Amino acid sequence: MNIAIIPARGGSKRLPRKNVKLLRGKPLIGWTIEAALKSNVFDHVFVSTDDMEIANISKDFGAEVPFLRPMALASDTATTNDVVTHLVEWFEKKYKKEVNMIAILQPTSPLRSAKHISEAVQLMQTKGAKAIVSVCKLEHPIQFCNKLGVDGSMNGFIDIKNIKRTQDLEPHYRLNGAIYIFIRDYIGQLDTIYREGTYAYLMSNELSIDIDLEFDFKLARFLLES
Repeated sequence: MNIAIIPARGGSKRLPRKNVKLLRGKPLIGWTIEAALKSNVFDHVFVSTDDMEIANISKDFGAEVPFLRPMALASDTATTNDVVTHLVEWFEKKYKKEVNMIAILQPTSPLRSAKHISEAVQLMQTKGAKAIVSVCKLEHPIQFCNKLGVDGSMNGFIDIKNIKRTQDLEPHYRLNGAIYIFIRDYIGQLDTIYREGTYAYLMSNELSIDIDLEFDFKLARFLLES
């Protein structure tokens, strides 16, 4: 069985109620549910939430919400690993079937499409991969980044060998939070996913918006409208 899990807590300190906030007339979480269903690669698309409004909206969009999260998984300290492990173990106990492939699709990535999801699954099959994680190119050279001390001194901020034109520097990539696909073996130990057998699925920067702040939301709306 192949399942998608969309984790969506009701609480959000930086952008309150973001998962139900309307983006072009559609709740934010609706974009991810529709993409997961349209990809046609999952036997079940689940939403894991502690919030009744999110649960009801998710069902309206076609996702399965078999329960509200236990209180222990609804706090700020609950990890994605905990949430996913709980749902997979519940599923296998209820349906008496083992899960083969799991996808975590964050609802904060509304520009990630069904095509991206199906391509990532295809890449997993082509590579014979244990996991696929979506990434995008780092927007600014990491060689131009460093920490600042308390006094703000920039002594040694950039290594002299990195003072070059941007196009002459080696590119780096970052997680964009849109797609995580992995085999059953990683359940309970998602923190070990970045090792041999895991491959990157590259997405463009403009489609890698991860909504955490009001600015991100406005940028996603602008991109969708344009």
